[in-house]
Parts: sequence; structure tokens; C-alpha cells
Amino acid sequence: MSDSSILPPARLRPEAELARDALSTPVLSRAARLARWAGPATRVDAGGGLVDEQLPDAAAELGLSGEDAAADASEAWRVAVDTGLVEVVDEEEGTVRAGDELSLLTGGSPQDVLNVWLGALETVLGDASVPDLGGLVDAIAGGEGSGELDLDALDWNPEAEAEFLDGVLGNLYLLTVGEDKAGDAPVPLPALAASVIVPDDMAEPSNDVLEQVSDAMMRLDDQFRMLEPVGLVEYQPVDEALMADADEEPAAPVDDTDVARYGLVRLTPLGLYGLRARLLEAGFEAPAVGDLADKGADALLDGTAVYPPAAAHAETEHWLERRRPLEAARELLAAARGSDEGAPLRRLRCQQALSLVGTAAEPALREVLDDAELGGLARVWLAEHGAADVPPPSEAMIFWLTVDTVAAQLAAEGNSEELRALVEGLARQHSGFFDTAWRVDHPATADVLEAMGRLHPDKKIAKEARKAAFKARSQQGN
Repeated sequence: MSDSSILPPARLRPEAELARDALSTPVLSRAARLARWAGPATRVDAGGGLVDEQLPDAAAELGLSGEDAAADASEAWRVAVDTGLVEVVDEEEGTVRAGDELSLLTGGSPQDVLNVWLGALETVLGDASVPDLGGLVDAIAGGEGSGELDLDALDWNPEAEAEFLDGVLGNLYLLTVGEDKAGDAPVPLPALAASVIVPDDMAEPSNDVLEQVSDAMMRLDDQFRMLEPVGLVEYQPVDEALMADADEEPAAPVDDTDVARYGLVRLTPLGLYGLRARLLEAGFEAPAVGDLADKGADALLDGTAVYPPAAAHAETEHWLERRRPLEAARELLAAARGSDEGAPLRRLRCQQALSLVGTAAEPALREVLDDAELGGLARVWLAEHGAADVPPPSEAMIFWLTVDTVAAQLAAEGNSEELRALVEGLARQHSGFFDTAWRVDHPATADVLEAMGRLHPDKKIAKEARKAAFKARSQQGN
């Protein structure tokens, strides 16, 4: 993804609901509990981590047991320090106190809570990009006794690893906010790994690429296990039987066709919020449904121009909820005017928005019946709503509206099958369409006729369209 890309809008839960989710995540709730547990006798090392002899007490405070208890307690403490829930008072003495952020978890706004959670997320994401502890120990030992980390021996590039994880999470975000409802279902881990490994132009992955995908899956399995406790994802890990050594006999038969055994991951509503915040911080344009609710109709029509249909519909509903129907209709119609390149698509979005307003908008539509740019649109709306005494459109208005509609569809969908069907229908229903169409006084006339020539399957009709486009350009002086 380029950071200049406009991503599909995310549908976020209310901040109060997300804040409750954040407070209930194991990572943040443990960090907060240790921040309240810490006292005058608590000591930290030079890096701000709990000294080893206090880790058992910290683990006991959290109700942790087993071989990972000390490591989990250490992570919770590190999150508490990184997020400001705990503050180091004296680095030499290693003393601490509760940080200012701790009070925000109980007395702050939902946004305050979410900001603390975002800090916890960054800590966990950083940890997820680091190799396992055993590998680090081996790498340090391989540094010829120097005690320094030998990255070459570890075969670990911190920047590349972070970039890989960011790429995977970016693709998971796109699947979640996409128009096809893919975000409602968990994503198979092999498909997610392949999305960042397999080149787009590779029809059949090579054995080398498939091996890279398999390696990536194992890395992601470890990483998503770490990211689930912070509330970023819901994760069903890879079946342990699939990772057994070739020489070992699996404890139970392995069904290679069951994709769920290879891991399933889904972004949580809190995770969607967190990834969007990170994308915004990185310079991406990552809108959310509702962003335009307080803005003018011009911002609504321009903003939703690049939205998928369902997202544009939802955004428009948010916008209309805050306005009186008749006033909203007048504002939408005023914003739909224009001869610039984006105007046809604005008028299409306006027409779609007006379909949600209801009959209260009728006076506004009647006011623009004689408007050259809006008169055709108004007649369509009035006819669809069963209005009486609607004056018939002139032939010039019909053709202008036709060109405007095709130009809008071109901007919205490109050379889609729906547009191809529209083009074929126009040429079939209107005898001598191209003899008249090239004369239409619309800025997009030539472009529309060229597109019709490109899209129509009948070579003779396509040639007529291209000739008409040439005449239109000559008339416009282009």
C-alpha cells in the first residue's frame, strides 16, 4: 500500500464500547494491576524492568503460574512503564511510583483509555517482531564471547521484520474494511501469509515461494499468539500436529484439507480501531464512516465519491440523521452543481443520497427543474416518487443526463460489466444515438463516447462511437 492511497472507510464501534474492550484485554488489565501493586519497595533495573527477585511476587499478584509466569509478568510490567501507568522516579535507586496515566483508566474519557491502549499495542507489536528468547541467547553467545548481539548469526533484520508484520496487518485491515464482507469471517493464515509473499503476477507459486509462505506462517503463528492478549485479533493457532517433525508420528490423523488447522485470524473491533490509528499516524488516508457527518454537502459528495457503495450509503445516512430533510436536499443539490471533472460523480452520489431523504425533499427537486445540470436528475427523482405534474424533459436534457450518467459510472467503476451493459442498452434503444450525442454540451461528452467505443462489443457500433468522439473533440476545440 502506498501512503497516498485512500483506503475504504472503516466502520468503528463507539469509543465507549472500544474503551471497555481495551480495559478488559489481558495485557492492559495486567499492566494496570501491577501499576497499582507497585510500592516504595518495588525496584527496577537500568532498563525499567522489574528486578528478577520481584518477578515471582508480580506473577503471584496477577494470578499467573507455570513456566511462562515470570515472562508474562515481565511483559505486563514493561507495558505499564511504556504506557506511563508506572513512572521511574530514580534510575540509580531503581524506585518507581504510579504514573499520571493510571488515573485515566478509571477517571479519563474513552479516548484517554484508548490512547493508553494504543501505547500498549505498540509495545506488544515491538515484541512480536523480535525472535524468540532462545534465539537471542544463541545469537549473543555467537558473538565471540563479546556479549553483543550478533544479528548476522540470528538472521534477523529488525526493520524488515517490522515491515513484514506491518504488511500482513495492513492486508488484514483491507480485508476487514472491504466491501465484500470478508472481514466478517476469519482469514486462513496461509492466505494471509501468501498475500505478502506471492507476487501478484505469479500465476502458480514456485516451490521456493511456497516454502517462504510456510516459513511466514510459522512466524505469524507466533506473532498472532502474542497479539491476541492485547485485543488486536481473535486467533485460532496452527494445529500442533501439523508442526510435528517428519520423523514423528502425529498423535492423531491430520486432515490436510481442513484449512482451520492451519490457523485462522480475525481483526477485532478494537484491533480495527488500533490499526486505523497506526495507518493515520503513518500518513495513510484511512477514513471512518461518520467522519463527514458534521461537514457540508460538498465534503460529503466529494468524500464518498471514492467509497464503495455500501460505505457511501452508510456515510450518507449518518450525514442525513443530523439534518432536516428539505434543508439537506437543497444543500445536496447545490453541492452537486459544477462542470469540473468530479461533477458527474458528485451528481450520482447526490442522486443516491436524495433517494434516502424521502418525499419531504420534493419542493427542493421542483426548484431545480429548469436547471441545466440538475433538471434531468430532478425529473428522475420525482418520477420515481410518483410526483404529479412533472414536465417532460427536452431531448437535449435527456442526452445531457445520459452523458453525465455514463461519465459518473466511468469515474465510479471504470470499465465494469454494469457499464458495458448500460452502453449496449443506450446504443440499442436510441436509433441514431451517436449522430446526436456528439453535439451534447457537456465537458465529458468526448470521453464518454470514446469509452462507449471501447466498451461496445459490436465493431460497427464501436466505430460509430469513436467517430462521434472525434467530432465532439473537434467541436470543443480539443
